Amino acid sequence: MSKKSETRLEDAPSSRSKAPAKGAWRVMDRGSALAAGLLAHRISSLAWRAATGKKPPTTGRHPDVSTREAVAWAVIGGATIELVKVAVRRGTATYWVKSTGNLPPGMKPLADEPGHAQHGKKMEPIPTESAPKRAVRKLSLRSRGR
Repeated sequence: MSKKSETRLEDAPSSRSKAPAKGAWRVMDRGSALAAGLLAHRISSLAWRAATGKKPPTTGRHPDVSTREAVAWAVIGGATIELVKVAVRRGTATYWVKSTGNLPPGMKPLADEPGHAQHGKKMEPIPTESAPKRAVRKLSLRSRGR
């Protein structure tokens, strides 16, 4: 390889520098959502057994299941599932912040939103890289759509 081509490869800005972090976050986020879904079903079944002493209903349409029992299962199951999902996904985001020192890709700080004052705490701005601007080709009225 010539010296000229080596310097070009080294000096070229790496477009993949942020890609691994974004891909890693996607895997972690989707994996945590999947784990939360599986874990939530088991926890909601345990919560139902603790509350009623019976197995949870498999379907709310069965005639032997009372309306009151079907509604109670929906409330307990739904609330438990959402609580577990929030806890697991927040834990994943917290782990990401502790590991990298930055918010996960695509997540913006809440300090920018109105009503989220930090009670006198001054936050440092998070450095972000803007996407490279593309050249926009202007088209005449006659050439549009052709």
